[in-house]
Amino acid sequence: MSTLTLFGETEGPDGTHKSDKDNVRDRIPSLKEVYSEQSTLVDKTLYQTINLPQNISYGWENKQYRTQYLATLIVTIGGFIMGTTLGWTSPAGPMMKNGQYGFHITDDDISWIASCMPLGAMLGCPFMGGLVNKLGRKCLMIMLTIPTLLGWVMIIWADSVMMICIGRVLNGFASGSYSVIVPQYTAEIADKEIRGTLGTYFQLQVFSGILFTYVIGSYMDVFGLSIACAIIPVVYFCLMFLVPESPIFYLTKGNIIKARWSLKYFRRPFGQVDQELITMQNSLAKTEKEKISIMKAFQTTPAKRGLFLGLGVMVFMQFTGCNTVIFYTTTIFNASRSSISSNASTVVVGIMAVLSTYVSTLVVDKLGRKILLLYSVIAMGICTFLIGGFFYAKDSNYDVSSVGLIPLLSLCVFIILFSIGFGPIPWMLMGEIFPPQIKGIASSIVCMANWFFVFLATKFFTLLVSTIHLYNTFWLYTLVSILGTFFVVFIVPETKGKSIEEIQLLLGA
Repeated sequence: MSTLTLFGETEGPDGTHKSDKDNVRDRIPSLKEVYSEQSTLVDKTLYQTINLPQNISYGWENKQYRTQYLATLIVTIGGFIMGTTLGWTSPAGPMMKNGQYGFHITDDDISWIASCMPLGAMLGCPFMGGLVNKLGRKCLMIMLTIPTLLGWVMIIWADSVMMICIGRVLNGFASGSYSVIVPQYTAEIADKEIRGTLGTYFQLQVFSGILFTYVIGSYMDVFGLSIACAIIPVVYFCLMFLVPESPIFYLTKGNIIKARWSLKYFRRPFGQVDQELITMQNSLAKTEKEKISIMKAFQTTPAKRGLFLGLGVMVFMQFTGCNTVIFYTTTIFNASRSSISSNASTVVVGIMAVLSTYVSTLVVDKLGRKILLLYSVIAMGICTFLIGGFFYAKDSNYDVSSVGLIPLLSLCVFIILFSIGFGPIPWMLMGEIFPPQIKGIASSIVCMANWFFVFLATKFFTLLVSTIHLYNTFWLYTLVSILGTFFVVFIVPETKGKSIEEIQLLLGA
């Protein structure tokens, strides 16, 4: 069982703990020495690289990764918080219309209440992009529990629609911020062999948070649901003190000793981190030596390709119909003459999403990102085409009783394949594809664009359906999926098993 070692102590091979003074002789050079023109590290003559045979197994791999899995599960609770914010409106909407707040709430009010969340998230993304390298990933994730709690307090004790909307904006601000920080932190602490698996944990937590609201909303009123959601950030606040800051952040601040402690925590019990730390220092030294303005950094080939790739996967993530399919879950279940109630149907969809995303965590580092994205977008295109055809036949007064299971099966396949591919992988790619010079800002741009797309899909979907009908809306998603197929085949690179530096070389080729 892993135990925490306090910053200021290191664990010896015999299980004893040594203080800083005992480790002075082992101290790694300061960041100032690393970045200097005369640095032997930059010249790569200070340390000799030791290459261990790759085919020898010491039985330590699972134990070594265990700490990374545990830390990622804790940190990605930020995704669970984001999921509760996203899923809250689904069970809370009918409750608000039924007058549980004690004041009148219209359908248009509910539309704005739902849409305020992505608007708040759009504000959080650029805000975090400027602070993540100044205050640190861990510090910001802890601080974000404050607006989250404040948002839920306003929702619980709201006396007007405006107060609910302000609470939703605050929750959205925190959710958008988590969508920037958490994938970046996860990518920085993970071994490249499991970076894909850990990268999918964020979306797994998001779907788990959505499922949480579906289940709680089936048994409690809007106030009980909101209080249950407000408890999660309190738990998150406490658990975050159990994990260290990212070693990359410590290196950028010149704190080599704490960077070594942090990396040793994530690589325990193997604990031999000097070579990996030197690689990180070399990468940061190269970045510092080649430091250029943000505008020039965005003009480099890896930066432009990374930004185009990040924006592209987010476009296809939101406009292939995921929000619409989930929104029309009850309608599709009813159309198939299923005996499952509306509450149960949303819970079933939530369970399928969580289980499918969990499957993605198991296979993404075996099958690769590209193949899962390809299977996902092709399946989603077929499913939306079939659902659109069903609603076209129904609106044209054809007898659809014999094909009632088609939309239900299409819905299930859509949810499963979306959760395996285009659900989790775009968030994971965001932590991999950007060069260090623009990582914070580029991630913020992509996240802000994603939340803008969510706002458009949430706010104007009803207008789209009333203009071109429901079946044409689903067929429009099919067209987007076809374009997404070409995008995955010709644009998306395979990043499985590659280091951050190798991915940059791949994008710059």
